[in-house]
Amino acid sequence: MGQYGNQPDFGTEAFIITPSDTINPTTNLSNCILYVGGTGSVKVLMPGKTLLADAITFTNIPDGTFLPIVVDYVLATDTTATAIIGVK
Repeated sequence: MGQYGNQPDFGTEAFIITPSDTINPTTNLSNCILYVGGTGSVKVLMPGKTLLADAITFTNIPDGTFLPIVVDYVLATDTTATAIIGVK
């Protein structure tokens, strides 16, 4: 999305995200943006970060919000938002 890497200006793929504290290639979201359907917090690892100590928590996200960030992981710990969708 936008000017990041090879992302197009608009999303062309969407998928449901199940937050997980497992950090490995099978759970990597490969630089997606997030849509948050249900109010809450989302704890993420940005691209290139693989240590839980590098995680950032976005709090008080209203329902129906697109977060203008690129992420590789949505962590289960401290994520209270629901209906999270990844968009590429």
